[in-house]
Amino acid sequence: MITAAIVKELRDKTNAGMMDCKRVLTETNGDIEASIKLLRERGIAKAGAKADRAANEGIITARVNESATSAILLEINCETDFVSKNQNFQAFVKDVADALAAANAPDHAAALVIPHGGSTVEDFVKAKVIEVGENLQFRKYIRMVAAPGAYIASYIHMGGKVGVLIEVGTTQTATASNATFRELVKDLTLHIAACAPKGLSREDISQAVVENEKDIFRARLAAEGKPANLIEKIIPGQLGKFFAESCFLEQGFVKDPDTTVVALLEAKGKELGDTLTVIRFVRFGLGEAL
Repeated sequence: MITAAIVKELRDKTNAGMMDCKRVLTETNGDIEASIKLLRERGIAKAGAKADRAANEGIITARVNESATSAILLEINCETDFVSKNQNFQAFVKDVADALAAANAPDHAAALVIPHGGSTVEDFVKAKVIEVGENLQFRKYIRMVAAPGAYIASYIHMGGKVGVLIEVGTTQTATASNATFRELVKDLTLHIAACAPKGLSREDISQAVVENEKDIFRARLAAEGKPANLIEKIIPGQLGKFFAESCFLEQGFVKDPDTTVVALLEAKGKELGDTLTVIRFVRFGLGEAL
C-alpha cells in the first residue's frame, strides 16, 4: 500500500509532483530509491538536488586555529527550527565545538568520547535532551590538519545551515598571509557552499555513481527514440557535462561561470608567483547524508 507519508517523503526528496510520485511508487512497490531513479530517468526530478536531504534541524559550526593549519567542522541536530534558533541551544553547540577544538579529536568516534561536562561529549549531548525537550544528535564531525605549506579556511552559510572546510596548498611561505590569496580561498568556500560539488575531480566520483548516470542517460535517450548504437556515442558527451557540473575543479566559478575553478587557481597562482592546489574540501548540508 502506498501511504500518504511515503508519497510526501518522495516529494520532499525530489520536488516532483504528487501524482508523479504516486505513479512511480506504485511501479516500484514503494521503493524510495528506485522511485528517485525512475523520476530522474523521466526528467521529473533534478539530479541529486534533494535526494539525500533529511528533515533535520540544528546547527553546523566550525573552528579554525590561529595558524590556519587545523580545523574542525561539526553538526548537532535538533527536531525543530524553533530550538535551533534558541540562544540556549546555540550556546550549547558553541560549548561542544570549543571543547572539541581544544581536544583535537581526529574523527567522529573519537569526538564522541572526549571528556566534557563531567562525562563524555556523547553523554553531554544526551543530557541536554531533557532540558531542551527535543531529541538531539551529534551527527557529523571532521577534523582537517594541513599538509606543510597548506592553508585551511572555513565558511558557515545561512546561520549554520551549510558548513565548508577547504585546504589549499602553496609553494611559497608568504602566500598564506597574502590578502589576495585569502580572498580567493574565501571565494572558493562560498563556491562550495553554493554549488555543492560531489568531488574534487573525476577520480572522486565513484564508478557506481557514474554507471548510475549512464543508466539514466540511456533511459532518457531511449525514451526520445534514439537508436541504441547512437545512444552509446552520445553518452560520453553527457558524462562530460555531468562531470563539469559535479567536479569542483571543472565547475564554472560561482562569481564567473565562464571560468572554471582550475583556471581560476592557475590565474591567481601566476598573479601571486605561486602554484596553488586545492588539496581537499568538505561540505556539510544540514540534515544531508555525508
